Amino acid sequence: MEGPGNGDTHRQSNNPVTVSAIKTPPIYLAFIIQFFLCVIAAVVVLLLVDLVAAYSILLGGFISIVPNGYFAWKAFRFRGASNTPLIVKSFYAGETGKLVMTGVLFALVFAEIRPINELAVILSFIITIIVGLAATAWVSVVWPRGFGSRR
Repeated sequence: MEGPGNGDTHRQSNNPVTVSAIKTPPIYLAFIIQFFLCVIAAVVVLLLVDLVAAYSILLGGFISIVPNGYFAWKAFRFRGASNTPLIVKSFYAGETGKLVMTGVLFALVFAEIRPINELAVILSFIITIIVGLAATAWVSVVWPRGFGSRR
């Protein structure tokens, strides 16, 4: 029987559906941070190096951000213990889609875009992943406490 104190679920009096009481952190903030840092890096490289390196940086960031966004969308569609099978399926589908999408995007960029700065694409891809991990960790730590609170 459901009741208070049973973890992440509770019953509403008029609705027998179990709903998660845990708020999901706004992971979209991590994607916004990744996007803006990638654009800033491309603008700086455009001013200091050249156009090819700048759009190569944008492409590398794009190759990282888009598949990760797809994974996040698939993985976080369901919440609550009663949806565990759907959550697991969504994680697998999201990860598979992310890997396929990443491979296809790399193949398209390297096969179709000329001229290209391969090093800029790969470094931007790697740095965007690292920024995404750091931003996700930051959002996960800051969001539960609330922005601006000092605990």
